[in-house]
Amino acid sequence: MIRWLIGAGFLVAAVGIYFWMRAGWLARRRRQADVTRPTPAPASAELGELLAERDLFYVATTKASDRLDRIVVGGLGFRGRAVVSVHPDGVVLDIAGEPPILIARADLRDVGRSTWTIDRVVETDGLIKLGWRLGDLDVDTYLRDSDDPRELVAAVSTLISTGEKTS
Repeated sequence: MIRWLIGAGFLVAAVGIYFWMRAGWLARRRRQADVTRPTPAPASAELGELLAERDLFYVATTKASDRLDRIVVGGLGFRGRAVVSVHPDGVVLDIAGEPPILIARADLRDVGRSTWTIDRVVETDGLIKLGWRLGDLDVDTYLRDSDDPRELVAAVSTLISTGEKTS
């Protein structure tokens, strides 16, 4: 009989924790209701030449001023596999299970390497940090590439530097 009571106690605790976590996630969504949704990516044919493409792991998108404040709107809330492709018009972020988004060339701020963000710490420079503007908000997207990410970083850097020259 005591085993059943202990089992029931664990079950009640697990259900309680689930609803507590869900309430926190919904509260975050409400707080970010004014955050602009990302731009849906057009068809590949409309984007022009493919400059670089990587199949990697999407870690998170956070406010640039606060690496611990995850952005959850527009499919950016959950980690997962992603394909990142760089085109002359910008960067397409295609996270598994979400519609692909376009980070327009004009919205790109910077690209570099990082060691940590919310819920992820890796070896030195183990993350790719892509800085961009989401409406009026500066955000950073963190990506984990198990191979050499230099090609992707260089392609995005080229977009940013050529975008600054034409402005």
